[in-house]
Amino acid sequence: MLNLIFIVILSYLVGSIPTSIILSKLVKGIDIRNYGSGNAGGSNVFRVLGWKWGVLTIIFDALKGAVAVIVVARLYLDNFPFHNITPFDDFTLVQIICGVSAVLGHVWTVFAGFRGGKGIATGLGVLITITTLDMAIALGVFVLVVTLSRYISLGSLIAAISVPLILIVRENIFGVNIPGYHTILPFSILLALLVIFTHRANIDRLLKGNERKISFVKKKSS
Repeated sequence: MLNLIFIVILSYLVGSIPTSIILSKLVKGIDIRNYGSGNAGGSNVFRVLGWKWGVLTIIFDALKGAVAVIVVARLYLDNFPFHNITPFDDFTLVQIICGVSAVLGHVWTVFAGFRGGKGIATGLGVLITITTLDMAIALGVFVLVVTLSRYISLGSLIAAISVPLILIVRENIFGVNIPGYHTILPFSILLALLVIFTHRANIDRLLKGNERKISFVKKKSS
């Protein structure tokens, strides 16, 4: 049990690394939370520092989730402290637990006053290691929505919601046998609900029509 607690805490700490805050201070000497939407995530870096730094932030945030699932989970050496009723083996379940811990660390980072990002990129890194094809489709949905609407928040929301829908369609309509479907589905639903919760302010702005759009054209300096 102590070993499980250890890797949960370690995964949380990995997820807590405030990538956007570190990059914004290195690049422009600012705290990204004092600019744009005030969020410590890749989308706000995209708005404030430009798409290159935004993409880099998203990649690093996704890597945090992947590291928790691929690396930290392997530090678990004990037998499971409770009965595993899921269709996954014990190690895969440990990976999911580590992934959730990393996402929570990203949203409520201990290194920045528990004011982190919204969990999208880190959740992406977690899910893409567990259900790669479904996440690839969801990523395509994200790119399409952002390209058409220029709202990163809308793309993030629709992509997060699309993951469980893609799983349901592939399993029940196309008859694809997805390993661990009945565990991955509720896990993806919980992550989607977390994304909706962390984007509640964005949803309000979207409904009111005053959410900020992104620009793919670099602004000329005066």
